[in-house]
Amino acid sequence: MKFGLLLESAQSQQKLAEEHLERLKAHSQDLDGIVREEIRRTLIDELQTVATETRLAAQSLQRLRHAANARAAFWSVGVTAAGAVVATIGLWWAVPSLSEITALRRQREELAANLARLERQGARVEWQHCGDARRLCVRVERGSTAYGTHADFMIVKGY
Repeated sequence: MKFGLLLESAQSQQKLAEEHLERLKAHSQDLDGIVREEIRRTLIDELQTVATETRLAAQSLQRLRHAANARAAFWSVGVTAAGAVVATIGLWWAVPSLSEITALRRQREELAANLARLERQGARVEWQHCGDARRLCVRVERGSTAYGTHADFMIVKGY
């Protein structure tokens, strides 16, 4: 009888232990689902944070690009304007004024008239420095006759 009671008590303890094991299995399966869901939720939260930070970083980079483009445009306009100013000042300094151009034309006409007069009077004479002493000499017509009281004059070549 004692042994029967002991056996019955052991069977009830075994059933109780099996029930507890079954419930523990169910809890562990539930716990596995809960942990997976928590991990999934945490991962989603973190990915949303990363997505938000990425979006903010992209917006910041776009603002930076716009600022850089504006700065480049500003520098381009500035450099172009500075070049135009330098070129204008250079032209203003180098190119003569209208009155100076008129005076230079008048001077050129006077010089051209003087040159024509000189050519008529013998300016086409070919001059050169001759000898060691570098004395002034002219090219003469060799076949022409000599003139002057001492026959020391000759016709200049080209006249």
